[in-house]
Amino acid sequence: MMLGFIADLSANASVLLIVCLVAVCAFEAINGFHDTANAVATVIYTKTLPPVFAVIWSGVWNFIGAMFGGIAVAMGMIKLMPLNDMMTIPLNENIAMVLAILFTAIAWNLGTWYFGIPCSSSHTMIGALLGGGFAYYSVHGGAGPNWDKAKDVGMSLLISPLFGFALAILLMFLLRATVKKKKTIFKSPDETKKTPPTWIRAILVTTCTLVSYFHGNNDGQKGVGLLMVVLIAFMPMQFALAPHFNPAAPRESVVKIEQSLNQAIANDSLHLAPLASECRKMTAQLDTFNATDKASVFGMRKAVQSFNKKIEAALKAETIKGETASVAKAEVKKLKGVYEFRVTWAVILISLCLGVGTMIGWKRIVVTIGEKIGKSHLTYAQGASAELCAAATIGVSSYYGLPVSTTHVLSSGIAGTMVAEGGVSNLRKKTITNIALAWLLTLPVTFIGAAIMFFVFRMFA
Repeated sequence: MMLGFIADLSANASVLLIVCLVAVCAFEAINGFHDTANAVATVIYTKTLPPVFAVIWSGVWNFIGAMFGGIAVAMGMIKLMPLNDMMTIPLNENIAMVLAILFTAIAWNLGTWYFGIPCSSSHTMIGALLGGGFAYYSVHGGAGPNWDKAKDVGMSLLISPLFGFALAILLMFLLRATVKKKKTIFKSPDETKKTPPTWIRAILVTTCTLVSYFHGNNDGQKGVGLLMVVLIAFMPMQFALAPHFNPAAPRESVVKIEQSLNQAIANDSLHLAPLASECRKMTAQLDTFNATDKASVFGMRKAVQSFNKKIEAALKAETIKGETASVAKAEVKKLKGVYEFRVTWAVILISLCLGVGTMIGWKRIVVTIGEKIGKSHLTYAQGASAELCAAATIGVSSYYGLPVSTTHVLSSGIAGTMVAEGGVSNLRKKTITNIALAWLLTLPVTFIGAAIMFFVFRMFA
């Protein structure tokens, strides 16, 4: 199927599409080995697992997490971009923006990895997406980046490390108050000179597995979202609507909503009449849909999105109530499948890249997390606490469709355990400063970098 789509492009566009697909794969692989340390540092530094086995184990669970991650986070990434505008302008402009985003994200990720700085691939990708989208908007106008969605994402990225830091401190105090064998779990392997007891190893392997799975779950979706931006940029006709789109299914949903609204109107809910009228307009547009006409395809995407927003606004304002609201919620969810969907081969490709990437290039960041955040060696309790906090934070965020930084959540969790053990003085100021600077600078640097690169690539596109 993919080869058939490429055949519809010019030779130059086909080559650039392949370059962009390879770049997405490279970014996801870099994401894998950049963030591997988040899962394996604790099991390696507590001598729970040998390094080679640990990274292979983490890679497998990253792959599984990415394969079964759903689409909520991926759609959140896609919504940052002015996709509807991108579908209507020349291909060379889209190519310039996509290349700017990909090259900026890869350059920053590789740079921070080379210097062993735990830096968020999520921050990197989001900054590049917004910077490329903003530069694009400055030239072509239109909707521009989705700043409302960007604020939600920004709050998620800001709050999650603080939450991980505080939760890790709390968990360490709880362990001290409740665990009887304190001498065992609050000692480091350097002190005991042997592997941890079986029950501690089981906990640490479990937490490593959870962090790996949820990292794949959250970051894998981001990769899928990035890949979908590329596909829509190059082939909007093929990817504007769900694969094998059939207007019969959404038409059935719209009819059900209209019937429920009409019943409510008959029972004196006359204020719902305008929404019933919107249903009739939507049905008429579905009846005249032409899959070979650009205006019809792009118009259908916009129409269903607009229809859903109106129904969701009425639900939020509680102007639709009772059984009518239940019907509307269920059918709107189905209608979202028109423009929010998974492309199976894309999910498999990203999952493989993330899983394979996890198995290479991991050592630089592992050393930083294991040795340089705190002045003392990681104890068993610290490793388990930090990873439990990270797994819980990432898992909840994925459930609600919010992208978070695995890197910063786990780094802040480890910092929290160090503070719990020896106070703020137990932190290495230089490392914490580097991580904090990377956290603060990543968004503006990648935003500006992608914007500049857009204009550079635009000169040659």
